[in-house]
Amino acid sequence: MKKNRSNLGKRAVALVAGIAAIGMALAGCGAGSSSSSSTADSTTETISVNNVEPAANLLPGNTDDMAGWKVVTQLFEGLVTFSDKGELVYADAKSITPNSDASQYTVVLRDGLQFSDGEKITANTYAKAWSFAANAANGQLGASIFSTIKGYDELQKSGVDKNAQLSGVKVVDDKTLQVTLNAPDSSFPYKVGDVAFLPIAESAYSDIDAYGEKPIGNGPYVLDSWKHDQSITLKPNSKYTGPRKVKNGGINFVLYTDVQTAYADVESGNLDVIDSIPSSALKTYRDDDSLQTFNQAGPGFKSFTIPQKLAHFQGEEGRLRRAAISRAVNRESIISKVLYGTATKATDFLAPTIAGYSKDLKGSNVLDYNTKTAQELWAQANKISPWSGTFRIAYSTDSGNRELVEGITNSIKNTLNIDAQPYILPTQKELSSAIHDRTINAAFLQGMQSDYPYPEGYLMQAYDSASADGKGLNNGDYKSSAFDKFIDDAARQTDESKAIDYYHQAEEQLFADLPVIPLWYANVTAAAGKSVHNVGFNYMGVPKYYALTK
Repeated sequence: MKKNRSNLGKRAVALVAGIAAIGMALAGCGAGSSSSSSTADSTTETISVNNVEPAANLLPGNTDDMAGWKVVTQLFEGLVTFSDKGELVYADAKSITPNSDASQYTVVLRDGLQFSDGEKITANTYAKAWSFAANAANGQLGASIFSTIKGYDELQKSGVDKNAQLSGVKVVDDKTLQVTLNAPDSSFPYKVGDVAFLPIAESAYSDIDAYGEKPIGNGPYVLDSWKHDQSITLKPNSKYTGPRKVKNGGINFVLYTDVQTAYADVESGNLDVIDSIPSSALKTYRDDDSLQTFNQAGPGFKSFTIPQKLAHFQGEEGRLRRAAISRAVNRESIISKVLYGTATKATDFLAPTIAGYSKDLKGSNVLDYNTKTAQELWAQANKISPWSGTFRIAYSTDSGNRELVEGITNSIKNTLNIDAQPYILPTQKELSSAIHDRTINAAFLQGMQSDYPYPEGYLMQAYDSASADGKGLNNGDYKSSAFDKFIDDAARQTDESKAIDYYHQAEEQLFADLPVIPLWYANVTAAAGKSVHNVGFNYMGVPKYYALTK
């Protein structure tokens, strides 16, 4: 059965030009760190952490930013959650079982599930919440994640009843859901870990706006207060029985407008944990003996895209030139000198916290800096058509990426002896518009981070043929029937290891074609006060709030 690509149903984060080191994920330590210590197994203390004001309310289906995600995922629990390494862990679900071709799933819930107000959670709770989030009449930002479920298209029609339900979600009994998809999708058990798949209480439907301001959830915490632009305070949920056992007296999200201020607060002891170090401190923060410091590869994949339509980058000539350019980039040097060691050299098109991440795929040696090989590949391309012009990589003045792009272009220029230069646009908005309108006429920085830790989340929208031409995140307009087939074959597998085998073959095709040039994985850079214990970070690079103690 051919996979339907008309609506890919994936919410990935496309970090166009956002290549600078950003705080996302870790479980390691640097100077002065003692984060793995379990000196305090539990505490009644509230732990203060940094955040910014969420972009919208605290409604799962309407959460489309990391600030909101951090809070909503503490107030709610879904069918599944994930380990620090991206492994699937059942939460509200007892089992999620596919049929023979992964086009239909049977979901069985655990016993005794309830919201913090005592309302019972049943299969109907989930069916109704998913349909609400998917229904266009309700205007939820996360609606597209449901597009692989049968009946989604009907809920997108003009004039649809806001109470209309997904026809592909059938309530069998109080504990059982049967979910029918538009096409096989082996990633579904991971996809239901997306924030939009979280359940909401019955009280939400009578006043959804009020519920979004003070939601009743089923997660490890309940909302104590939300002082807009100041703080969001959470307290433990006594009715929670899921896998994230709370060890503290609550979490206080201090809402900052400037990460520099947050960093100053953690240095002075006025903040317990910061999950993103400002660029101004990246060079020195690990030398601060008064703090626990962290720096480890996270879930953010960074690359630059060479559009398929650029002159000299079509066909065999383009394949050779892409490989030459990849070999000409001294990633280790740039990571050391520009990013101060806060990134990890890429070895695939995923990330270290994602299921299927690999360091030894066929063709991955194209990511190794080798001047001789780069020059030989470039010379082979010149035999097809002599090079002319300037190779440019675009970035915006307000992105903070000047030194980084200069490092990449200088490495290419010095290795290949060609004119390679940064291409500067005034603002990120103008750069994004030029990329999306296909008027950029240059390579450009890009990145990817999925909402759930599975290869499909990184590969489908970024490189699938149907996501080209402005229909997804395939901003270079790469099209490969071979790649598409590997993705289709992966989607039909009910055995995860077999699915990952196909995803690896898809990645090996990407190494042969290089629609993007992988660079590195952005490390999470973070710090905590010395009195804080059990500091760790999850698959999304966010602190494991429930485990923090002091």
